[in-house]
Amino acid sequence: MAADHEFIIVGAGLLGLAAGRALAGRGRDVIILEQAGIGHQGSGSHGSCRIFRLGYDDPGYVAMARRARELWHELEAASGERILRPAPHLSFGAGLTAVRDGMRRAGAPAELLTEAAAAARFPGIVTGGPALLEPESCVIAADRALAALAAAGPPVRAGVRVTGIRDDGRQVTLRAADGSRLTARAVIVCAGPWTARLLGPAGLTVPAAATLQQVAYLAPADGPPPDMPIFICYSGLVPYGLPVPGSALYKIGLHRTGPATDPDRQDRGPDASLAARLRQVAARHVPGYEPLPVATERCVYDNTPDEDFILDRAGRVVIGSGTSGHGFKFGPLLGGWLASLAAGEPADFPAGRFGLRRFGSRAAAQAGSP
Repeated sequence: MAADHEFIIVGAGLLGLAAGRALAGRGRDVIILEQAGIGHQGSGSHGSCRIFRLGYDDPGYVAMARRARELWHELEAASGERILRPAPHLSFGAGLTAVRDGMRRAGAPAELLTEAAAAARFPGIVTGGPALLEPESCVIAADRALAALAAAGPPVRAGVRVTGIRDDGRQVTLRAADGSRLTARAVIVCAGPWTARLLGPAGLTVPAAATLQQVAYLAPADGPPPDMPIFICYSGLVPYGLPVPGSALYKIGLHRTGPATDPDRQDRGPDASLAARLRQVAARHVPGYEPLPVATERCVYDNTPDEDFILDRAGRVVIGSGTSGHGFKFGPLLGGWLASLAAGEPADFPAGRFGLRRFGSRAAAQAGSP
């Protein structure tokens, strides 16, 4: 029996939309199934903005970010949307040297500033020490990015929750919560923190855990804010901040400090402990802003044990997972790789690094098979 579609993608977050656009651009038959809606509050892709940076201690990630930037620019040109908003970036803290070395090995531009020089150039940020200035960073207008990918991609069927996946070697059958079934020659699962529980019954162990982070939006304390850069402090809880496009607000957060969560039972209310830590970040690093936020936001992450992504294929099931926390900047690049995996085409990416086999799972033994 012929499959209903050549490809089906589960999840209309960043990866799902990017993979869908890549396949549709190659003239392939593809649809996307989404349990709620694009950018819904419970997803890892929702929100107004993300950081685009080259600043990694790993030159491989620096090179990937550069490739992704070109693809973002292509999407901007095709869609007419302004997605990348240039903004300088300051890295400081105990990890500064490692980031500088990673960028240097990749040939990416960066300038080491003394604490005094950083304060003179960026008076709105307190670094507490030397800082690495990255001139090619940007703020990603995340909501605009999702809209542009969706507009250029295949149909998205919202309100369809996939509850089961079966790969019989010839095609993949998807079972939905309403009892309906769809078949495809191959399926790409990009369901964020739902990915592991969806694939477990299909015999695929995806080592990812969901956590619920919290960010805060700060208003200027007195008058218009100075030109604010992005910052990441590579010490302690790894605080970060970025200007919010189109507003005077400044967004701050802490990398991976949130509690474990069930993605189906997310408590969207503010966490008092995380709120207190964010007020400390505001007071220490952005004193020109009111430490009490005008708004807070919760964001679910799907985390791998080693913080690298999962991009792999097992039989006719392709997996894109574990990107929360630093994956948004790579969206169109990872989407293209997932599309190539699904189509059985060559994909120029470090398969060993991002494959399931690195976790030594029994279920990963068939990963990578066509």
